[in-house]
Amino acid sequence: MCQNGLGNYKGAVNNLDDTTQTKLWSRNFIAVSTSNFFLFMSFYFLLVTLPVYVVNDLGASKSSAGLLTTTFLLAAIIIRPFSGKLIEKYGGRIILITSLLLFLSTTLLYFFSHSVSQLLIVRLIHGVSFGMATTAAGSIVADIIPEKRRGEGMGYFILSSALAMVIGPYLGLTSMQSGGIAVMLIIALGASFGGLVAGFSLTKTKELIGVEPSKEKTKFTTGSLFEKTALPIAITGAFFAIVYSSIISFISVYASEVHLGHVASFFFVVYACVLLVSRPFTGRWFDQFGANIIVFPGIVLFAIGMFVLSQANSSFIFLLAAAFIGLGWGTLFPTFQTIAIQSAPPKRRAMATATFLSVFDMGIGFGSYIVGLLASGLSFSQLYFYGSFYILAGMAVYIYFNMRKSMNKNGEVAYKTEFNKRAN
Repeated sequence: MCQNGLGNYKGAVNNLDDTTQTKLWSRNFIAVSTSNFFLFMSFYFLLVTLPVYVVNDLGASKSSAGLLTTTFLLAAIIIRPFSGKLIEKYGGRIILITSLLLFLSTTLLYFFSHSVSQLLIVRLIHGVSFGMATTAAGSIVADIIPEKRRGEGMGYFILSSALAMVIGPYLGLTSMQSGGIAVMLIIALGASFGGLVAGFSLTKTKELIGVEPSKEKTKFTTGSLFEKTALPIAITGAFFAIVYSSIISFISVYASEVHLGHVASFFFVVYACVLLVSRPFTGRWFDQFGANIIVFPGIVLFAIGMFVLSQANSSFIFLLAAAFIGLGWGTLFPTFQTIAIQSAPPKRRAMATATFLSVFDMGIGFGSYIVGLLASGLSFSQLYFYGSFYILAGMAVYIYFNMRKSMNKNGEVAYKTEFNKRAN
């Protein structure tokens, strides 16, 4: 009797421990996801409205408006490796709150910026704070998500930025049209404040033990600012980002080109809806079966979406392409970031996050520039058509960088993939 009772007690404790270790929707997970949502909403909000303000209200050129975005993204890319190193020393929570405070303070400066030169300075500082905050949020969530549910958790976390990508531009353009630049900036300020409040609600618990301050002296060397294990999947992500940049930068232009401008704003709405429906399944499949079961179908679906987009001659076909792209690329991106995090030692997850996002953003920036050049000689329909084959070629890139054969200690062939790690 006593032995049975003791056995039942131990079993109950073990079950409780398993539940605790696999709990995904903790207070900290909800807080960092909420903060990420508001952060990206403010980003997308200003991304689409500032160029309109610069061209229409300040009378500046379109190239000047584009320079504002370039300055912002360049600052974010440059600061990320340093942010990762600071997170290793001081902890993700401190860096997140500090960067969110800077992000909010910089948003206030837009009210006092009335020239392109002033806006460039503000965008530079804003980009620094954005790069720090996104790196900190990514590293925190990597530590608080249970190991057994990392694929699922990263998918839900990145979904917060995908939803912001839908709400931000719509709310930004609507507020600017109805209330002008002042109303637009007030809403942007409110979103920044929401991100800060969510950041402050993070608690120091066992979940954040991986991002506690380090006592080691901080050394900013080339090797310490990048996580080598994350580079293969980061380069792979950047390869696909080149094509994705043609969508986020020129989808509205293409919609007008094929006389579908009236449904352009619904493209990312459909994209986000597909993500919401698919996320519970794709994340769990990653955790159960590994990366390959997600990556290869995701590449095919992304390619199909680009091909369908190139043939869009009706609203239905245009939005059908959005669904395929959302299911394909919307699944690939969180999968790639999860692989980057899992490939690094626990103490280097912040640097893995920084490395992945920095290289990925380079792909976005390079892609926007290249697509802009190609668009002068090709139609967007042609670009998206050829882009579908480019995406399929990405399978070779993924295999080369992430599935290369290596010899283990016993002289046997092993593949460097998370799928095989789990299978073994």
